[in-house]
Amino acid sequence: MLRLRLPRTVGAATRRLRFSTKAQALSDDEWKAKLTPWEYRVLRQKGTEPSGSGPLNKHFEKGTYVCAGCHTPLYASTHKFDSGCGWPAFYDALPSAIVWVPDSDGQRTEIVCAKCHGHMGHVFENEGFPTPTNHRHCVNSISIKFKADK
Repeated sequence: MLRLRLPRTVGAATRRLRFSTKAQALSDDEWKAKLTPWEYRVLRQKGTEPSGSGPLNKHFEKGTYVCAGCHTPLYASTHKFDSGCGWPAFYDALPSAIVWVPDSDGQRTEIVCAKCHGHMGHVFENEGFPTPTNHRHCVNSISIKFKADK
């Protein structure tokens, strides 16, 4: 069992949960068949795309960002901001959509999709951005897809 932190609601403090790695819906072979090799590397093997390389970094249309692996809604476009880091940045996720997983070295906190456990990136705190929370979700562009508002 892994120890994870899951935000209770948008902008709220987090709580610790026990989370089974067996909740993953697909086998590795099924994920490899469903995802491109690069999506698999980032979502399933915790890779990181190069800074500034993702098409959603400077994308600011109105809509929802969903998990590229399972299509679960993760982020509202209203929570996205330009942090200048080279990856899409959000100050919060949709309620119960993202789970926080402390890295074993204690240096960073990974963020994963609550449904399929796909690696999104990392969350950083107290960086001083003028946003409603002190969080910056630094997300790999390849880990998410955009769904425009209708």
